[in-house]
Amino acid sequence: MPSLRTAFAAALLFTASPALAQQLTPEQTAQVDKIVADALSSSGVPSASIAIVQGGRIVYAKAYGDQGPNLKGPSADAKYQIASISKQFTAAALLLLENEGKLSLDDKVSKWVPDVTDAGQITIRQLLSHTAGIQDYWPQDYNFAAMEHPVTPQEIVDRWAKKPLDFAPGTAWQYSNTGYVVAGMIIEKASGTKLLDFLDAKIFKPLAMHPIDQDKAIGKGFPQGTHRFALGPVRSAKPAADGWLWAAGELAMSASDLARWDIARIDRAVLPPEDWQAQETEIKLTDGALTHYGLGVSLADRGGHLEVSHGGEAVGFLSSNVVIPDQRFAVVALVNADFGGAQEEITDEVADLLVPVDRAPATASLDQTRDALARKVFDQLRAGTLDRSLLTEDANYYFDATATGDYRNSLSALGDPVSFAAIGKARLRGGFVNRNYVIQYKDRRLVAVTYAEAGADGKFEQFIVMPR
Repeated sequence: MPSLRTAFAAALLFTASPALAQQLTPEQTAQVDKIVADALSSSGVPSASIAIVQGGRIVYAKAYGDQGPNLKGPSADAKYQIASISKQFTAAALLLLENEGKLSLDDKVSKWVPDVTDAGQITIRQLLSHTAGIQDYWPQDYNFAAMEHPVTPQEIVDRWAKKPLDFAPGTAWQYSNTGYVVAGMIIEKASGTKLLDFLDAKIFKPLAMHPIDQDKAIGKGFPQGTHRFALGPVRSAKPAADGWLWAAGELAMSASDLARWDIARIDRAVLPPEDWQAQETEIKLTDGALTHYGLGVSLADRGGHLEVSHGGEAVGFLSSNVVIPDQRFAVVALVNADFGGAQEEITDEVADLLVPVDRAPATASLDQTRDALARKVFDQLRAGTLDRSLLTEDANYYFDATATGDYRNSLSALGDPVSFAAIGKARLRGGFVNRNYVIQYKDRRLVAVTYAEAGADGKFEQFIVMPR
């Protein structure tokens, strides 16, 4: 297909509803457009679709850039895969079933899916808050080899949810897509209906939303997902086979559809107010430690105001959704790329523009042995001398001839970086340790997102470099 970067550089095209666009001031409109244009240009991400809520109503909805050959020009109505943002809908379904008396969030999982490891010790609430200890089946930021083949929820449970727990339920927080697959199975058993049918009847139709199964949001009429190896050319992404996201990330929708859900959160509509409150209540661990997570949503303090947010990642797509309920504000950014971080740059900067607040700087947690090994792998990637013994089987699958060629060609052209430094704290996910690095050059900055087996000599499951 033609270069999406070339198409973007030639013209930043967009569509917008004039009635909606008029509700931001001309200055705000220009600033929002510049935020999106800069995020796409700096990252190489082909397109974005955004929606902004102010005063509890949609005031701006626009699509920018190149959504791919399946659409005639960018459309603000295009349905992007929102991936893990879907988790809050899965959690909402269980809250509604609790209201109907069909289950309790404090039910043990053994009542519904007894073949999960230690199911008698895990509650539904712990599934939804990532405190169950069930190992995540997809911590990687790429599709591994098994994802070329369709999968069922039961097959995911059989492979990942029957392993020993990563920790005793309630004692730690670790993101787990697997827990949400189990939660989806519980919804279908308790309701007697398919998950998407239940959501459609209880949430989507009442809110005039029109999402679809993300597995069906492929081909004519839908944005083309894209991928990039380091700073190489933007390439079409091959979708995962059916079933891999399901209750952990089953939905595709427009930015305005997601904004309608945000408005329901702001207005306490569709769900009873106490259910919204339950979803937005931070879960504590058994030792009293806070998790910064509720039921399917991340929670943060933003200048004294609660910020409810979540991101999503599918093959070829990233998404970000931020809501500040008491300010009656929300912003949605959906992109057709699984690299670059443009979606978070857009939501962060739009929120800073319209609901300003000071941000605390990030802190770094260093492990010098692992940091040195990460730098070694980065240098091998830019030299084209990758030592595959440092990689797991899945990472070796990812680094095929195309990937290694793009990494070598794009990174070697930059010369030596000014600095290579860890950022943020190491965290566990899916049986791996996540560590991230900022790679600074004179005129640009890159980020490396890594996952590795535990231990000083643990092999890398992931080593992805992208512009930021």
